[in-house]
Amino acid sequence: MKKKAARKPQQRQKTYSILSEIMSSASDPLPQAQRTYQLTRMYQGLHALETAERPTYNDWRVVSDALNMLETLVVEMQVCEDKSKLLPDAMRALAEAGQSHKREGKPIRLDGPGIQAVRAMLENYAELTEILPARIMYRCHRLTEKRLFEILEGKKRSHDVEIV
Repeated sequence: MKKKAARKPQQRQKTYSILSEIMSSASDPLPQAQRTYQLTRMYQGLHALETAERPTYNDWRVVSDALNMLETLVVEMQVCEDKSKLLPDAMRALAEAGQSHKREGKPIRLDGPGIQAVRAMLENYAELTEILPARIMYRCHRLTEKRLFEILEGKKRSHDVEIV
């Protein structure tokens, strides 16, 4: 009779380590090439959600990742404020677009107010990447990944929205 092996929790690949965070600049923003790459992908994703015939899950994901990072900066790290109060609207619009795609097979689309809220929040995020130190941005990325991994494991917070 064989003994069943205990199931190990799935190990998820993290983008940055604590060492990345510690070794990054405490005063200078992320390197320009890194900011440009991230913001280009984010805006390409938004453009696809607005105009493409069939936006892809990856288009939706890169926009969602940027908003999740902004949420971490505002809610968890409290390094900035959402004075416009549009962040919940942007998150809800993206969640609804993802859910309608998942449930009904519709293209991933944002409605008019959703586009405006998401665009405004992405512009705020882009501004923050230009001024916040790299160390804060690496920490933000790490905390955001940690929260997303917790959501995937079923450990949700009161303000989390279930999405694709």
